[in-house]
Amino acid sequence: MYDVIVIGGGPAGVTAALRARELGASVALIERDLMGGTCTNDGCVPTRVLAKAARLLRNAEQFADYGLDAPPPVVDFPRLIARTQQIVYQVQEKKQLIHHLQDMRAEVFHGVGPARFLDSHRLELPDGRILEGSKIIICAGGYARKLNFPGGEHALIHSDVWEMTRLPASLVIIGSGATGCQLASVFRGFGSQVTLLDVMPRILPPEDAAVAELMAAEFASRGIEIVTGIQAVERIEARDDGFNLVFTRDGQEHTRAVEAVIESVGWPGNLDALSLPAAGIETKGPYIQVNDHLQTSVGHIFAAGDITGRMMLVQSASSQARVAAENAVLGINEVDDNQLVPHGGFTDPEYGSIGLTEERAREQYDCAVAVVPYTDMDRAVIDGHDAGFCKIIVDRGTRQVVGAHVVGEQAVEVVHIVSAAMAGGLPVERLADMEFAYPTFAAVVGLAARQLARELRAVPIAAQWRELRYKRLAEWERRDT
Repeated sequence: MYDVIVIGGGPAGVTAALRARELGASVALIERDLMGGTCTNDGCVPTRVLAKAARLLRNAEQFADYGLDAPPPVVDFPRLIARTQQIVYQVQEKKQLIHHLQDMRAEVFHGVGPARFLDSHRLELPDGRILEGSKIIICAGGYARKLNFPGGEHALIHSDVWEMTRLPASLVIIGSGATGCQLASVFRGFGSQVTLLDVMPRILPPEDAAVAELMAAEFASRGIEIVTGIQAVERIEARDDGFNLVFTRDGQEHTRAVEAVIESVGWPGNLDALSLPAAGIETKGPYIQVNDHLQTSVGHIFAAGDITGRMMLVQSASSQARVAAENAVLGINEVDDNQLVPHGGFTDPEYGSIGLTEERAREQYDCAVAVVPYTDMDRAVIDGHDAGFCKIIVDRGTRQVVGAHVVGEQAVEVVHIVSAAMAGGLPVERLADMEFAYPTFAAVVGLAARQLARELRAVPIAAQWRELRYKRLAEWERRDT
């Protein structure tokens, strides 16, 4: 019998197995497919390669502005897809997950799943082998949901992109969450005509309203058609040269003639193959139900990552996995209460967020909010990319940052500065007093923090200064004397 059996070899599963071994437990890890999970193999990693290519194309448009003479690049889509797979292999080779786990003396059952529960301690592999564990951690991940409508078999999901042999001249993307927006951004960057559909009233529904508003405006300026508030996708009709996608909005049918349709409409957990009822594990919708200790309804079985439906991100999966492993091995002490999850999208422009949206923050706190546009930043002017802003939200009572939202160049990197300050419990004046290298995009954080420090009177300010109607600060300004 193993001390811990981990189901799944993605970020959650690998982290759980390694942490359990660090704590001295005997560990078996079961992975039915490729190690590394969705994000490494057909999600974040290859999608980021597409985003890199789209950015290179965009930057090439500036050549003449910077005295560079070169013909405009042309997308060789098959070569680009081959590059995505090459990068995936490089990342897999760099990680060496199987060897790493084996070096840590975890036993790896690779390419032998799916495993299914026989009871709450035993798992059966397809070849008939039975593994028994004192504790079990389920990290089986999720899959791309597809809508059920006539002609739905013609729709693609994100993983089908890597099998494309040519760049579609036109496409509809159903779903305007993080994945849908990233795909819309990159395909438009490659020259495809893109329509983005969603039943929600705006794109990027979970994000701060200001992020969604600016992203929608930037997408529209780049020629992406955004259609929100649709009632339903009715059908896909096949044509010789593509498809007609028919949807309803305001009670009327609308049609888009396109070469491809991609769905990005949800990510249910991989539950079906596990035979969870045999172990007595309860589910909630398409996810395993867990408590704040990441225990399932069966006390010695835990779950982490996408299959919990909590926060489906690599960083969250790893964090949950550490909590689950420690609770499994050491006893129930740790709580999965981390609300500080920096995240974002590699769209053009990028967006990044941490903490509460302004709407949610105002429901809980008396807030002060500063918004600094990228046009105020010298680096944005230098690089010719001044679309964006940095918003910081602070609780007036404690002067703690409770949320931050950035749109613009390097936004996903920039937001981590605020994340570190929030994790360290720094009041906004401490963030304001940081020295930022000049000229950088990250300096926008300091400028927003200094505006808030002055508004909250956390730094000395002359009375005459407070009486000024417009208190714009210089990017390199430190504090008043």
